[in-house]
Amino acid sequence: MRLVTYHSQGTERVGVLDAERELVFGIDAAHDPGAGGVLGLIESWGSVGPRVDAGGDAVPVDKVDLRAPFFPRRNVFCVGKNYREHSTEFARSGFDASDTERRNDVPELPIFFTKSTGSIIGPGVPIDPHPELTSSLDYEAELAVIIGRGGCGIAADRAAEHIWGYTIINDVTARDLQRAHKQWFLGKSLDTFCPMGPWAVTADEVDVTNLAVRCWVNGELRQEGNTGDLIFDVPTLVSTLSAGITLQPGDVIATGTPAGVGIGFRPPRFLGPGDVVSAEITGLGTLTNPVAGT
Repeated sequence: MRLVTYHSQGTERVGVLDAERELVFGIDAAHDPGAGGVLGLIESWGSVGPRVDAGGDAVPVDKVDLRAPFFPRRNVFCVGKNYREHSTEFARSGFDASDTERRNDVPELPIFFTKSTGSIIGPGVPIDPHPELTSSLDYEAELAVIIGRGGCGIAADRAAEHIWGYTIINDVTARDLQRAHKQWFLGKSLDTFCPMGPWAVTADEVDVTNLAVRCWVNGELRQEGNTGDLIFDVPTLVSTLSAGITLQPGDVIATGTPAGVGIGFRPPRFLGPGDVVSAEITGLGTLTNPVAGT
């Protein structure tokens, strides 16, 4: 099932996407947990999931104003340098100030950081380039895991029981801030730096071990990877993160980006005003956002 949040006739609504017919069906209010929206559905999925009634009016998906599928209750958990080729390009770039002694090595353990929930925007919303703060705006197409059943100390072989589904995140980054501050939070959490969507897809429809991850800038293919190439796979990430942190329903984990980001080119190819970034993952749709400005 593909859940969307959209704006229609002055109201924010929750719907189910029929991808084949490209229609959005509004969810019957009786099965939508009030103001909880998609997040409320995820949090109560064990009881309401089988009863979700997509019996509302059908609207063509290209006629609705899609929003971010939901806003998690706490920061987005993110993983750095989780594809080998990207880890190498990042090391060569001179922008990696996080591990000066071992920058050329593949990480031995997952590298976690977070992005502020305030940075989340939906499809089509312009990315603020913050020209007063950065001159090295970069893109990172990523698979994002959505936790359905919380827990602590989750074993890797039980991780699937705790995953509700998946979506796409563009981990927009101010590379100069990332380098200058060493800890990555600031350079990755400026307003609008976390486009998410276009919808949230339940895990039963996704083979997370074999998803193509692609990103285009102005129609030019820049990134092309596959989740089969993750250094630390999804079960490992869930297990590692939950070892001492209790995961909660609706938590989001961005799993890292493949090679081809702006800092990987010589010279770097950063985003500028008017550029359009599209991130696509098999079965999860395409997340497109322009960079604000002319």
